[in-house]
Amino acid sequence: MNLKELDPTSGPWAPFGVQLRRSRKAAGLTQAQLARLVGVDPSYVSYAELAPPDRTPPSEKFARDADRVLETGGTLLLMWLQAKHSALLEGFPEYAANETRAREIRLFELGVIPGLLQTKSYAAALARADVRRRDITPKQAEERLAFLLARQEALARRDPPLIHAVLDESCLRRIIGGPEVMREQLEQLEQLYEQGRVVLQVAPFSMGEHRPFALPMRLLTLPDGSLFGYSESEGRGHVERDDDRLRDWRRRYDRLQVGALAESATLELILHARRDSHG
Repeated sequence: MNLKELDPTSGPWAPFGVQLRRSRKAAGLTQAQLARLVGVDPSYVSYAELAPPDRTPPSEKFARDADRVLETGGTLLLMWLQAKHSALLEGFPEYAANETRAREIRLFELGVIPGLLQTKSYAAALARADVRRRDITPKQAEERLAFLLARQEALARRDPPLIHAVLDESCLRRIIGGPEVMREQLEQLEQLYEQGRVVLQVAPFSMGEHRPFALPMRLLTLPDGSLFGYSESEGRGHVERDDDRLRDWRRRYDRLQVGALAESATLELILHARRDSHG
């Protein structure tokens, strides 16, 4: 059977269709076999892979069921949410798509815990604040939270990436969601450290002007060794693809890690912050 070649740029749902076909073929399944395992008609699988523009997209249930059958670690649901999402900054969907296949993820954050390390309660508190400011709608807040949880789930795969996270000290000192939510969040950071899932460091206030980044940034190392970057300013996202600039980001991140607290000292600071949050 000759399958129609898919163009991932042909429409908003095209990347989902491309990934669905790749995952299905990697599992050695035909469209009919996948349809039987998921509980839909074979024509539905074909329709989802072709992802015709301006037509009804596949359902969220189908994305979840296909993830389960194909053992994709939640990647299809993540891409489904990404295509449906209406409250992401420019460039972030492209970053998130690359995040799911990255070998290493380097994060630097100011003021708030990075999304991949957030508890659901902490993330929900941030989303509620955006709703109160009328930056997003309640529906967009729900979408944003679902998208974050799907990103976290997608990274809990069989071959998870190595995550380096350097948090400005302000991330620990700024109380989000009240004392209980903040304590839960700090406890989660301790657990991630103890489990060895994240290389976690804090850039203390004492670094002063020697901190090499003034804005939050994310730097991915992809399977082919190439780099992909993303940064944010107030209300704006920026994708970085220039090789020279990305290599500079990597050098600056190395300097950031050298100047930040060691992991043991970072854990001590997190413990102190958790005790301080009791008031």
